[in-house]
Amino acid sequence: MTEQQEASEDAVMTRIGQAVILLHAGDREEARNRLGEIWSELGTEGDSLHRCTLAHYLADAQDDPAEELAWDLRALKAADADGPGPPPAVRVFYPSLHLSLATDYVKLRRPDTARIHLARARAATGALGDDGYGNGVRAAIARLERRLAAEPREAPRTPFPGQNQ
Repeated sequence: MTEQQEASEDAVMTRIGQAVILLHAGDREEARNRLGEIWSELGTEGDSLHRCTLAHYLADAQDDPAEELAWDLRALKAADADGPGPPPAVRVFYPSLHLSLATDYVKLRRPDTARIHLARARAATGALGDDGYGNGVRAAIARLERRLAAEPREAPRTPFPGQNQ
């Protein structure tokens, strides 16, 4: 990779970071706009780490739980774009990505689907370091596990009369 390419990638992460600061400061709309601009610039073929990071934060900037889910699914798709052996920088996102998906499904009242992603989040925690980020993600997984333990299971969906089972 050339110095120019590295500087360009650093600029993308810097812009993402600036938008995230706005998000954490409570300016969700401006953060969403800035992150959306970067998403449009990168396109579907942009760097998977950038797309994963962007989509993950774009999910956090959404007001509608269904839109949040759609962006978290895009983040997972971007993380999976490098195939079965994603780079370590992307692999460390998996626990958080699945935790976010589990949270989305809880908001959408789909606890069984949430449990699936929560189990995937727990299974991926080996990629996390023993640091503030890793400990925070593990603690959030444990909190959601406790919350879901109290949630009833989803009722099986029955087909409408005349519909194939």
